[in-house]
Amino acid sequence: MPYVQVDTENSGRVELYYEDHGSGKPVVLIHGFPLDGNAWEKQKLALAQSGYRTITYDRRGFGKSSKPAFGYDYDTFAADLDKLLTKLDLREVVLMGHSMGTGEIARYLGTFGSDRIHKVIFISPLQPFLLKTADNPEGVDKSVFDDMQQRIEADRLAYLTLFIADFYNVDENLGKRVSQEVVHYSWNTGAGASPKGTYDCVTAWLTDFRKDIRNVDVPTLIIQGDADRILPFEVTGKRLHDAIENSRLAVLRGAPHGILWTHAEDVNREVLDFLGTGPKR
Repeated sequence: MPYVQVDTENSGRVELYYEDHGSGKPVVLIHGFPLDGNAWEKQKLALAQSGYRTITYDRRGFGKSSKPAFGYDYDTFAADLDKLLTKLDLREVVLMGHSMGTGEIARYLGTFGSDRIHKVIFISPLQPFLLKTADNPEGVDKSVFDDMQQRIEADRLAYLTLFIADFYNVDENLGKRVSQEVVHYSWNTGAGASPKGTYDCVTAWLTDFRKDIRNVDVPTLIIQGDADRILPFEVTGKRLHDAIENSRLAVLRGAPHGILWTHAEDVNREVLDFLGTGPKR
């Protein structure tokens, strides 16, 4: 199995597990919380069938990657991504992130620039800034995130059950757009993640990406459901679209946060159209 070393912890190596399949223009897919690279199952197939090289990796603390006790912040996450792109010597890359994975895209462009990057795709994004502050009154009160961390600390596995339910809006979509088996699989993936990483990632979500967004100078697509209970559209995707000049916005009506699965056909159609290989509208 391929790994790239990104750090060290005491006597051990901190490594990211990645998968690199196919040929053609490279698309790097960055998963959301609390999942891993397998979350892109339906997108990888569509991209491969359209002639793209797909690279997925598991964020530190998740999936098959190392689970260190530190490094769960976006400066580190973006540096990890840069090490992967450098190791594989990728150029003309399409970066596609879901949820938490959109943070790597924003911070990467804000820190390392777009020399390697061709296009970017934000799906169910975090940006521009989640936290409610004096200069960001549209944000979410910090008490909401404090409560999340308290729940994780008290019973991480019970917290995951509630999170995954809102991830897919299971009360509306179970048995229709998502199966119980997929819900179980997502829970199992989250349960296998680093407890420390799970807790610390909540703090990472409060990162202010407004300066990073100013450095987004490549074609940009934003896709989000208007029934997103994890990252409400009005606070995130709508404002991100307003902040990035000439970005393209696709709003999926009635769609939840976990649209990579529940609305895979819609997501794939928007992505392939944006990349120039989908059916013409």
